Amino acid sequence: MTFQIFTEITADLPTDLIDQYNLEVFGMDISLDGENFHTIGPDAIDATNLIKAISSGKKVQTSAVPTGIIQEAFKKYVELGMEILYLSFSSGLSGTFQSANIARDLVLEEFPNAKITILDSLAAASGEGYLVEEVMKMRDAGKTVEEVVEALNEIIPRLKSWFMVDDLNFLALGGRISKTAAVFGSMVNIKPVLDVDPTGHLRAVAKMRGSKKAIATLIQNTIEDFDLAFPKIIVAYSGDSRVAEEAKLAFEAALPAVTVVTRPLGAVISAHTGSGTLAIFSVGREKRK
Repeated sequence: MTFQIFTEITADLPTDLIDQYNLEVFGMDISLDGENFHTIGPDAIDATNLIKAISSGKKVQTSAVPTGIIQEAFKKYVELGMEILYLSFSSGLSGTFQSANIARDLVLEEFPNAKITILDSLAAASGEGYLVEEVMKMRDAGKTVEEVVEALNEIIPRLKSWFMVDDLNFLALGGRISKTAAVFGSMVNIKPVLDVDPTGHLRAVAKMRGSKKAIATLIQNTIEDFDLAFPKIIVAYSGDSRVAEEAKLAFEAALPAVTVVTRPLGAVISAHTGSGTLAIFSVGREKRK
């Protein structure tokens, strides 16, 4: 192993991959009416129970990874003489990227020769996870951190993240839309289509009448811009997995040479999107606009 890979729970990576590739994954605490819950470890809150709590009226807040926790984790590997590459949750959605940079500077004060590289994924959920998996493959192939960063700087602008949110009330709770818009949209069955913009922020790009039209739009947008040099699509979901499986079948029919993986959205992302969310992640031919 040429360097240690760091990321966060927001990458929504399966436990077997985390263990197999010896990843360091930071959890993010979630607060429900002031009571804190972990998102990693044996007592972690899962997305299903979290969504139930929010739907019952509990106020939710998610927090960035504390600088001190990152600093101590960095020191552990620096003292072993290992190089570190940290791929962070989008700086447009969390303060963790900033926390990681502060932690690196603190470690460098004590260990000036330490090699710690922090890269902003400008992505969320399995979009971030997609990039981490690319890092794992490159590390296994013997690439250096410099070579990995060079490759990621070419991939990240073309990473496409398409979301369909079923419950507008969750977007209202997160301040993405007004409460009035959420009520009206729910009445007329409006389903927003969102993506992650070039600066890593979530944005609404369309409003569709009904889930079927919204999901069809996500699938069409992905296929039209798909780069076959990266033959993988991740379909993420919260709640019922059947819609994700239907999307997988559609992709397999349209792009038979492509591997399509379905994964549940984790607690942190689900706290802001709610149940019934579908998200599709892939690498496109064109950069995000």
